[in-house]
Amino acid sequence: MQKRFNIKEAAPNALKAMVGLEIYTSQSSISKTAKELIKIRASQINGCAYCINIHTQDAIKNGETNQRIFLLNAWREAEGIFTEEEKVVLSITEEVTLIHRNGLSDETYSNALQFFSEAQIADLIAAVITINLWNRIVLSTHLPIGQSLK
Repeated sequence: MQKRFNIKEAAPNALKAMVGLEIYTSQSSISKTAKELIKIRASQINGCAYCINIHTQDAIKNGETNQRIFLLNAWREAEGIFTEEEKVVLSITEEVTLIHRNGLSDETYSNALQFFSEAQIADLIAAVITINLWNRIVLSTHLPIGQSLK
């Protein structure tokens, strides 16, 4: 796969806007654990090796266990590994990432209200949208693992 272009050079204002979203989500009320689970799971769904590589390393640095990372793509079957709150976060992640399948379901939204305020749900959705945006840039530009996007 040949790298196509550098987003920073080709569209610096687009990159600046993307970084703005990243800054927003980094400062939101969502826990670091939830943010990394969102980033890893969405990147798994999208097949973005670049982002999986970065965010699994970040998650481990933030105290995430190898076991939970290894089981993330099978979180529904991994009994006792993820909390109910984390399962809601992962459901939101999958439903928003796979928006073409009906989007965020009423059931998932109702479950989310048991753990999160409307503002927090908005922040969760923003975090999912942000990593999906990064995945799409990386995959579209064929950015190699280890090379800087910014």
